[in-house]
Amino acid sequence: METEIVKVRPESGSFTPEEDASLRRAGDILRKGGLVAFPTETVYGLGGDALNRESSRKIYAAKGRPSDNPLIVHICRLDDIRKIVSQFSSEAEKIAKAFWPGPLTMILPKSNRVPCETTGGLDTVAVRFPSDQTAQKLIAYSGGFVAAPSANLSGRPSPTSVRYVIEDMNGRIEMIIDGGDSKIGLESTIVDCTVTPPQILRPGYITKEMLESVLGEVDADVTMMSVDSGQAPRAPGMKYRHYAPKGDLVIVEGIPERVISYINEHAEADKKAGEKTGVIGTSELLEKYRADSVKCIGSRSEEDGIARNLYTILRQFDDENVTRIYSEGFETDGLGQAIMNRLLKAAGHHVVKV
Repeated sequence: METEIVKVRPESGSFTPEEDASLRRAGDILRKGGLVAFPTETVYGLGGDALNRESSRKIYAAKGRPSDNPLIVHICRLDDIRKIVSQFSSEAEKIAKAFWPGPLTMILPKSNRVPCETTGGLDTVAVRFPSDQTAQKLIAYSGGFVAAPSANLSGRPSPTSVRYVIEDMNGRIEMIIDGGDSKIGLESTIVDCTVTPPQILRPGYITKEMLESVLGEVDADVTMMSVDSGQAPRAPGMKYRHYAPKGDLVIVEGIPERVISYINEHAEADKKAGEKTGVIGTSELLEKYRADSVKCIGSRSEEDGIARNLYTILRQFDDENVTRIYSEGFETDGLGQAIMNRLLKAAGHHVVKV
């Protein structure tokens, strides 16, 4: 299959005639059952018609994704949610009013219009209303309901730039839309609105504290920061290894001096054993590390930057054929919880405390 690559970078919210034509063509591809990778504010998505069971099967095949791992349905108009869910609770309405469009996904009871292939066999559906203007226009041109996991091969770090979408999806899908780099860099927060109180299943840019300011009481799935329980996944990305670089990743936690000492000692031993070593460090400690490739993820005082840089750094280590990677650990409140959630999954929960 030959994959068409188009660039869409709207200035001040407006699209050129050429960009609009490209998005209409992409919408037609989705309507006809094809697949299109597209930008969102979180990461790039791999889109198909959410109401077409064959399109969902194609998404699983293109990614090499297990078919019991649910897909998120993206909408571009709030009223459309009532067409794909059987119940829209008062809590869900409050969340939508506060955080949509934006980087938040809600789990709700599905309507009969949504095929089980899209929901991984569950009787619930994950729904998101992205804020990215290109994503919104594409969804509208496609018919209004686009199922889209991240646009990467299953298990690999999610793509936040088109380069890595092309690397994973070129020749597998009909079109890739180049929308520039993702603004947030981590997948959406997922909230289960079928339970009381609503429960966070995957942390993201919308934090527990932000949700509590709207809802009052909010629960959090205890498995977010621990090894998966082996249960069937309740939401996208919960069961299987995700976000992982090709090299082995170890998270090192402790007081800074001990973290630096441990990483440098083990990186040196790895190099002597023939490994190519990498370190993910913050700007505060970066100059202290010794490895083949030392990368700055950002400052601890600016978690937005750390979130935005994480997947790109993991991909860069793959580009450099790094085989052993060490990373500093991060706080687990606020946005730090989402950062650590992704790091833990990328490392297979391999954490050393020093």
